[in-house]
Amino acid sequence: MEKTLVLIKPGGVSRNLIGEITKRLENRNLSVAAMKLMNAERSTVEKHYAEHASRPFFGEVCDYLTSGPIVAMVISGANAVKAVRSTMGATNPVEAAPGTVRGDFALTIDDNLVHSSADADAAKAEIELWFSEGTVK
Repeated sequence: MEKTLVLIKPGGVSRNLIGEITKRLENRNLSVAAMKLMNAERSTVEKHYAEHASRPFFGEVCDYLTSGPIVAMVISGANAVKAVRSTMGATNPVEAAPGTVRGDFALTIDDNLVHSSADADAAKAEIELWFSEGTVK
């Protein structure tokens, strides 16, 4: 079984979309191996987005992810990385297909509701960063 990371960003939490997003993942026969509601530490967010540190939007992305509670989840299942990314939809919500999380619930790239790992290597590193305490499954 493959594992991947999903972050429901402050916009998704404040709009009460935690259950809807989790339901969509579970409906694809994926499992929640770990989940926590938390206020993200700035240092963790900066490590998470370190590859974008030189880009002009880095500070704003870090500010947003630390602006309110988030939900961090480890999702497991067959082809979890690709299955989660297709469930979430394109990063830019106006390009996301209807039926995806972003296509159905988001309008701007600044508040695209979720993060999901880009590939298996990123998933491994991100899970270690956000769940140093380990996961259930």
